Amino acid sequence: MKTRDKWPNTCCELRGEDGGMFRIPCEGRVLLVIVSNGAGWDHASVSLPNRCPNWREMCYIKDLFWSDDEVVIQYHPAKDQYVNNHKHCLHMWKPQDVEVPIPPKIMVGF
Repeated sequence: MKTRDKWPNTCCELRGEDGGMFRIPCEGRVLLVIVSNGAGWDHASVSLPNRCPNWREMCYIKDLFWSDDEVVIQYHPAKDQYVNNHKHCLHMWKPQDVEVPIPPKIMVGF
């Protein structure tokens, strides 16, 4: 995750010891974003009031808070691990100090 001094300043509503809450304009909408980097994880939750964020919106937030060479994950956990506090919220995660494995590009497409 980028260092805190690289996080957007103009959109920040609340900043704490290990994160912050932001209202970030994107494609004519305002995304509510909560980021944190504690407990060994970098994390961002991204939500809208009436629908889940789309791919472009998630990529925009990823680019704001992580470097181009960092891999972040959207998990689909086992059902008994589900937590849903907001039906229009998606999350991005990156474990700190661990390289995230990814499949070869050819397995995704040409």
